[in-house]
Amino acid sequence: MKYAQIRKYDVANGTGIRTTIFVTGCTHDCHNCFNKLYQDFNYGEEWTEKQTDLVISYLKEDMVGGLSILGGEPFQNSKALTQIVKDIKKEVDKSIWIWSGYTYDEIIKDEEKKELLKECDILVDGRFVEELKNLALKFRGSSNQRIIDIKESLRENRIVEIDQI
Repeated sequence: MKYAQIRKYDVANGTGIRTTIFVTGCTHDCHNCFNKLYQDFNYGEEWTEKQTDLVISYLKEDMVGGLSILGGEPFQNSKALTQIVKDIKKEVDKSIWIWSGYTYDEIIKDEEKKELLKECDILVDGRFVEELKNLALKFRGSSNQRIIDIKESLRENRIVEIDQI
């Protein structure tokens, strides 16, 4: 798996101060995607144990509230990311937000994607739709995208959206 960047401190992608990973590779090709460059699966650097250790060190800082994973498309990197997230969770117990152009329903139908989903806490789902762009929305770009409580959704076997953040 390749990644484009790791942000030690990020306040734009999730609540509080977070560490953020941007993976590369995405086939959704959403019109006016804000990370067009990251759609290329060959862009960026190869992820190694060194990056996992670096992210863990950032997450161990008291001021950092959790991890955010964006792309590209994280769920098109599911297999590698699932192991990375599991390795991180062995060392740090903080919330994990993940963004995807796939919807929750699409993700849970695919066992490999669902494994990654189960390791995370919050999902921002759905493709970016230019016609539904809304700059007033928190943590998402278009009004079709939802902020979903993954654990509650899996437990209740229905989508549980988070309204107040």
